Amino acid sequence: MSPPIPVIAIDGPSASGKGTVAARVAATLGFHYLDSGALYRVTAHAARDRGIDLDDETALAALAAGLDLRFEAGEVWLDGAAVGDAIRTEEAGRGASAIAALPSVRTALLDLQRGFRRPPGLVTDGRDMGSVVFPDATLKVFLTASPEVRAERRYKQLIEKGFAANLAALVQDLRERDARDASRAAAPLRETADARRLDTSDLGIDQAVERVLDWYRAARGG
Repeated sequence: MSPPIPVIAIDGPSASGKGTVAARVAATLGFHYLDSGALYRVTAHAARDRGIDLDDETALAALAAGLDLRFEAGEVWLDGAAVGDAIRTEEAGRGASAIAALPSVRTALLDLQRGFRRPPGLVTDGRDMGSVVFPDATLKVFLTASPEVRAERRYKQLIEKGFAANLAALVQDLRERDARDASRAAAPLRETADARRLDTSDLGIDQAVERVLDWYRAARGG
């Protein structure tokens, strides 16, 4: 029997830097990359475009199951159109967090996520990648940072993209989102017992990437 396709699962709260780290690790290793949070943001974005209420679980699950989605050249594509900027707004983030609590939506997206596991390997980030989607991942990382540091990072991202932002409001929003993600009944955000914890409050991106690469090489036996 051939060995399973390796997976590096990086979980953590919003704006912890896990997406940037995961993408860099994937590029270094030549692995595929899955931004699982984008799936929920895209679903919320598509629902608003189609006039679907974010509490209509049945309609949202049907929508999620039929998404025409791909990640390519650093961009997210939905129905053949680039939607990267549209799904990175705070409104899209709140919508994603709301629908991520719906069990039927999570179930609809589960097979889609697992389908990204292709040779030579996959690096994925989210909130339940190691606990639910890829419980047999080669390496599980729980990447976090303080709410204040995460809010400052998100503030800079939004300003750079030309969006209005308020730092104090972002801190409050992140605290509320953390509580919602950790307390939801369906696949809550949690640090699994076999995950390596990485606090990036005082680390740069390069340092965080190297730490994950070192852990992966150790997990693969060098």
